[in-house]
Amino acid sequence: MSGCFTLVALRERLVAALIRGSTMLWLRTRSLAVPITLAIPVLLASIGTSLAADNQSRISDVLSAVVGVRTQVPASARTAETLGTEREGSGVVIDDQGLILTIGYLILEASHADITLADGKSLPVQIIAYDHNSGFGLLRANRPLDVKPMKLGDSGALQESARVLVSGFGGAEAARPALVVSRRSFAGYWEYLLEEAIFTAPPYENFGGAALIGPEGELLGIGSLIVGDAMRGERAVPGNMFVPIDILKPILPDMLKIGRSSAPPRPWLGIYSEEHRGHLFVTRLAGGGPAADAGIQIDDMILKIDDRPVTSMEDFYRKLWATGQAGVEVQLLVLRNAQLLSIKVRSGNRYSWLRLNPI
Repeated sequence: MSGCFTLVALRERLVAALIRGSTMLWLRTRSLAVPITLAIPVLLASIGTSLAADNQSRISDVLSAVVGVRTQVPASARTAETLGTEREGSGVVIDDQGLILTIGYLILEASHADITLADGKSLPVQIIAYDHNSGFGLLRANRPLDVKPMKLGDSGALQESARVLVSGFGGAEAARPALVVSRRSFAGYWEYLLEEAIFTAPPYENFGGAALIGPEGELLGIGSLIVGDAMRGERAVPGNMFVPIDILKPILPDMLKIGRSSAPPRPWLGIYSEEHRGHLFVTRLAGGGPAADAGIQIDDMILKIDDRPVTSMEDFYRKLWATGQAGVEVQLLVLRNAQLLSIKVRSGNRYSWLRLNPI
C-alpha cells in the first residue's frame, strides 16, 4: 500500500513541477520579449525528445504538419445547438497527398471546411470521414500540401509518466510540454467509450484536434477534451484526453473508402447521461432519437438494461452494445419520481440520425 502511495505522490510532484516549469518558461519569455521559438529547443529538451538535438528546421518541419481547421455547420444540423455552427481547432497532415487527421466533432455535420497552413495561407478542404466509435475525422486538400507529414507513432507503447509534446495550430508558440498521467478507458456522456485513452497534464487550452507528439516527432494521439481528472486520486489533476493513434491504423482504409469504420453500427439510444455515486441519470435526450420516442425522460435513473443491473456509464454502454446491432430492442428499468418503470426502446443507428451530408 505504501508503494502505491509513493508512486501517486511522485506522479503528483512531477505534474506540479511540469506545471511550474511550463508557467515559468512562459513568463520569462513574455517578460524578456524573447520569441518563444528560441525557447522551443530548451522546451523539447525538457521533455527528453531527440528533436532538441536537431536544428530549428527539424523542429519547424514537425510542427508545420499541425494545421488550423475551421468549419461551418448548418443551423439545421443535429449538433448545431450543442457544438455550434462555427467550429475551430487543429488537424495533423499525415500523408503526402494532403490527408489531415482531426477530432471528429470539429467536422461533424459540417457543410464546409478550411485549413490554415503554417505560412498563414488558407484553403478549402474536403470532409471525407467521421467515425464515431473512435472519435476521429478526416479531411483532404484538393492538392498535395508543401508540408512534411507527421509519421504515425506507437501509442500502445506510451506509458504513464512519459514526457510528450502537445501542439495545436500555431507553430512553436503553440507547443507545450506535458506528462502522460494516466492510461485508462474513458466513457463520454454521448454514448461514447474509448479504450486506453491517453490523459496528459498540465491542461492544454486549444485541445480540439491538437497533436500529441512523441520523442521522435511522431504522432501519438489527437486532442479531444479538457478534463478535471486526468490523474485521479485524493487530489485530482486536470489535463487533457487524447484519442490514441493506434485506433486509427486498422480503420483508416475503411475511413478512406466509406467514410467510417465498416464495423456494424452499434445500437444507439440517444441518451445523454451523468454518473453520480454509482448511479446513472438521464440529463438530456436526442430530439427524435429512440429513447425520447420511447418515453424516456430527463432525470430518469437507469437501473437495468434487459434485466441486467447498470453499475456505471461504462457498464451501461458495454451491456447495451452487447445486445446486438443497431435496431435491436432493449428494455430499460428506470426510476422516476419514486416509481419503477420498464420501458422498451427500439435502438437506432446514430449515423442515420445525424445529418452527415448537408446541402
